[in-house]
Order: sequence, then C-alpha cells, then structure tokens
Amino acid sequence: MTMTTDLATFAAVFAALFAAHSVGDHWVQTHHQACAKGAPTAAGRLACLRHVATLTTTKAAALAVLILATGLTLHPAAFLAGLAVDALSHYWADRRITLARLADAIGKGDFYRMGAPRPGHDDAPHLGTGAYALDQSWHIGWLFIAALIISA
Repeated sequence: MTMTTDLATFAAVFAALFAAHSVGDHWVQTHHQACAKGAPTAAGRLACLRHVATLTTTKAAALAVLILATGLTLHPAAFLAGLAVDALSHYWADRRITLARLADAIGKGDFYRMGAPRPGHDDAPHLGTGAYALDQSWHIGWLFIAALIISA
C-alpha cells in the first residue's frame, strides 16, 4: 500500500464516519435518548448506552456502504477497535456532567454554559449552545482518531 492509498483510505473513512455521526447523533437518536442520556441515574446510563449503540450501528453501516461501493479493504480488528474507541468517547461525553467538568477544568466552563436554558422554560440546553459546540467538537476529534485507527 502506498502513502497515497493510505491517505485516501483515511479520508474516505473519516468522511463516512463524519456523515454517519451527524445522521446518528441527530436523526437516529430518539427524543427520549437525547433528553435522558445525561441523567445521573441508571435510566440515564441506559438511554446513553442505547444512543451510542444506534449511533455506532449507523457508523458501521456507513463504513459497510463505503466498502461495498468502493471495494475498500479494512482490517476487521482495526474496524472494530476504531468503532469501540469512538463509542466509548461518545458515551463519556454524552453523560454530560463529564464534559461539563472537563470544560470547567480547562477554563471553558463559561463557554459550556453559554445559551443554557432559562428557569421555567422548555429550552434544549444541548442545541445551539456552548455545550453543544463543545460536545460536537469533542465527537469530531474522536472521529479523527477512530479514522486513524480504522485506516491503519
């Protein structure tokens, strides 16, 4: 395999993961999962686990389509390892308190809370807020790492 082929494989894998992430995180995720996944309860952990399971399935399907459409060959262990790393990082961030604590620890807490809901309103604090921007950038960074693993 040449360096050009390796770069093309990485680019294709990243593009597939990025597209599938957007679909899985916004279209496949249920309203219940989106609202409950951050709750500090067993039900919250289960909602987050279900979200990550459907999201990872969406990403695996996108990679399968990529393989079928292009004839790309990926090592099965790298495929599974990359998806596992991505799934674990996604679960960690989507429990919400973990990402909020990280934001506070590195001086991004004020940005994380920007646009947070107002008391007595039915706002969605994770959409169009600092929390949402940090959440999505966290996920995209890990997509990059997953693509490196999968295409290695």
